[in-house]
Amino acid sequence: MSDVAPVEQAGSSSIDDPTYWWYAARNDLLRAGLGHWVGRPARVLDVGSADGPSAHWLPQKGRVAVDLDPRGLVAGRDACASALALPFRDATFDLVAAFDVVEHCEPESQAVAELARVLSPGGRLLVSVPAYQWAWSDHDVRAGHHRRYTRRRIVAALEREGLEVERVTHAFALVFPMFVAERLVRRLRPPAPGAGRLPRPSPAVDRLLRALCRREVRLLARRDLPFGSSILVAAVRRR
Repeated sequence: MSDVAPVEQAGSSSIDDPTYWWYAARNDLLRAGLGHWVGRPARVLDVGSADGPSAHWLPQKGRVAVDLDPRGLVAGRDACASALALPFRDATFDLVAAFDVVEHCEPESQAVAELARVLSPGGRLLVSVPAYQWAWSDHDVRAGHHRRYTRRRIVAALEREGLEVERVTHAFALVFPMFVAERLVRRLRPPAPGAGRLPRPSPAVDRLLRALCRREVRLLARRDLPFGSSILVAAVRRR
């Protein structure tokens, strides 16, 4: 845990800028890393990505979204609510997705318990979280994070709720050197107050980042990656 107190993010950056390179890449990497565990669910709960830039690949039939930001929600179908108190009965969903959600929740245990509670026996939970507490920066504070993760920590959090982890892997491995460099620059030269939440690469760097992530999609579909700025997990609630 960082000694810098997190702050609440005022709305979703992905709604403000859905074409940002990281959101497009995350959508493809999540599908490559976790798509095998989707199956054919009758009921899908998408927690925290109601605007959809990282969940286009999830089944849309039977999908319900939950988000604190109402802008991406569909009236009459979705729910404006917290992951700490999901407004659904136990064992409602066959598939629950929470992409970059748990790090925003305090206490962590309550959020994970809620995700597990609404999952039906035999159902799958798909999760992504940011990696490495040493990478904590002002970006995490602005985003409203409470923590970053190791594979061991997120696996332990899920297993405490009776979930069985079937895959855990890092992602954003091929762009990881640039991620590390960017975090070092932030430490040495923090952005000015009022700067945008998302770091703006030059057009050439943007193209390079997207190209590297497209190559990583093929790697991630075949093998677990040992490092990267995100961690992806697929878990099952045994019958």
